Amino acid sequence: MRALAPLILPVGAFLALVGLGLALPALAQVLDLALPFFGLILLGFCLGRLFDIAEEGLAWMHAFIVYVALPALLFNLIAVTPLDELANVKFIAITTLSTTIAFFVAFGAGLVAARGDWAQATIQGVGGAYSNVGYMGPGLTLAALGTSSAVPTALVFVCDSIFFFTIVPFMMGIAGAQKMRIGETLWLIAKRILTHPFNIATALGILAATAHWQPPMAIGKMLTYLANASAPCALFTMGVTVALRPVKRIAGEIPVILSIKLIAHPLLVWALLSLTGDYGAVWTFTAVLMASLPPALNVFVMASQYKVYVERASAIILVGTIASVVSVTGLLYLIKAGGVPYKLF
Repeated sequence: MRALAPLILPVGAFLALVGLGLALPALAQVLDLALPFFGLILLGFCLGRLFDIAEEGLAWMHAFIVYVALPALLFNLIAVTPLDELANVKFIAITTLSTTIAFFVAFGAGLVAARGDWAQATIQGVGGAYSNVGYMGPGLTLAALGTSSAVPTALVFVCDSIFFFTIVPFMMGIAGAQKMRIGETLWLIAKRILTHPFNIATALGILAATAHWQPPMAIGKMLTYLANASAPCALFTMGVTVALRPVKRIAGEIPVILSIKLIAHPLLVWALLSLTGDYGAVWTFTAVLMASLPPALNVFVMASQYKVYVERASAIILVGTIASVVSVTGLLYLIKAGGVPYKLF
């Protein structure tokens, strides 16, 4: 067994929120919604710390989540959505612009912290803007806002993914971290976008919605089983994965990056949506919740791919996930209690 010391902070944060919910009944509904999500992450984290489990053992679980369970969830939700909701170009533009701004602000902060190291700053930019929209996003937004949040959730995921799959190879190419010709880089970007299972599932869902097609009963039941398994498996696996990546120290730039990710990014989305139209409470709060999520596991994946900023990428994910227990729960409380308008202006 591993040392119990690394468990103190995440377990303490979780228990503190449980105690707060008991002391303040007004928070009970929100904590009933949020804590199961963070509880599953915590459970995976604790088991990952307590038992000597090789990270390679998670490969099939990751494959199940990424290639089967979450795509089934996205397909089921999008396939029954009216087409006019899927073509909300202004919403797509504003949310993607917000993510882009957050990326370049975090990239600028990283460039200062890394003393001009373009490759490190790129990963820091990803840490400050790439929300955990895959593992945490669908389960949380659907639980908090209902099935009507499915389409904005899918749109944010797809467009954010396209942005990061495009910008990271481009920035690393400038940094010289990957010696590839322009044609090879463009092909790599296109392949990652077109073959990502979430994007394929979204495209198939749009086709099914266009044709008003419903799967046969047996296939429909299987898709439902897979969709129901997606959130618990994803959250538990996320906890184990974070636990298996040691964090030796917290670098000075990490609080800045996480402030951009957990505070500035959702506020920027909220402000820009409020300034550019009326998207409705569900769509606006879905976008804000998606932006408020902690850094995605892909931050570590990209850092590992380019062999730069790997250890600190793990720290960004771990500390960001722990901090989001408070920040995301607080945001949910404000939304559910009606303490904030969906339009700020």
